[in-house]
Amino acid sequence: MSKPTSEFIHAVRERVGTIVVGQEVVVERLLIALFTSGHLLLQGMPGLAKTLLVNAIAKSIDLHFSRVQFTIDLLPSDILGSEILDQKSGDFRTLKGPIFTNLLLADEINRAAPKVQGALLEAMQERKVTIGKQSYPLPAPFLVIATQNPIEQSGTFELPEAQLDRFMLCNRLDYPTPDEEEEVLKRNLKLGIRRQDGGAVAETEFDRVSDEPVGSTEDLVKAMEAVQAVHVSEVFIKHVVELVGRTRHHKHIELGGSPRAGIALIKGARARALINDRDYVIPEDLFALAEDVILHRIRLNYEALAEGYTGQFVLKEILNGLG
Repeated sequence: MSKPTSEFIHAVRERVGTIVVGQEVVVERLLIALFTSGHLLLQGMPGLAKTLLVNAIAKSIDLHFSRVQFTIDLLPSDILGSEILDQKSGDFRTLKGPIFTNLLLADEINRAAPKVQGALLEAMQERKVTIGKQSYPLPAPFLVIATQNPIEQSGTFELPEAQLDRFMLCNRLDYPTPDEEEEVLKRNLKLGIRRQDGGAVAETEFDRVSDEPVGSTEDLVKAMEAVQAVHVSEVFIKHVVELVGRTRHHKHIELGGSPRAGIALIKGARARALINDRDYVIPEDLFALAEDVILHRIRLNYEALAEGYTGQFVLKEILNGLG
């Protein structure tokens, strides 16, 4: 039996909270991505529980989860799949890759070569994959959650604008507060050992992720339907158009947001309203999501970078002038 949407959302957040300390904003962004079929990019240093968080979300909603570790020697076929020759029959058969899942975690996506990054484009936009001459639809729901290290790190390839624009949201994770980090250490102290094959291994936080879901795929579908019923006023739409338009004409911005940015803002605002038990969007939704939706879609010009401006500063300036 499916649960009421508000109860379902609360149950998922509560389950994730038993595994991951803090990160409430990231959990909210993950739910927004799930409820709107958008893709999510998580940016932050290693060790901030990005993989653990996605794993906990997937298991709490009974979704199929796959993880691909992106490296410099990764090939497109390692993600999409390939045709292999059956030695007995002499025929080719298709071996589907890990992309055929509900939640695909593309870990450290900017460590792979651009050719591999580009292999995700068709799947993310059209939700289908071409292997050989045959196209295959991806499961529903299908969501890419990618993590990337700061581009200043060695061995990384910056994602091109076309790839970044496919991500509905880009959330930048920060280190936990001292209180949160203290709680992380206390929970880690409670981990024991797990006996296995006559020996034992030390438990990790992943061992504490329950395989028992708190919601079903049907609950997720009902939440997606509820998002579609959230009211968006004409005034809100005008504010979205004005915000995106200002990114195209600002003196410090070389590349502004596309119409896809406005679509992502409205979709995200509707989902955020639902998560916060509202059936209508408010300006707070726009301001809360602006950085995650807009920042990875704009590029500052050379003069702005030379003068020490940052994307966050320029976007804040635009938001402050929004009528």
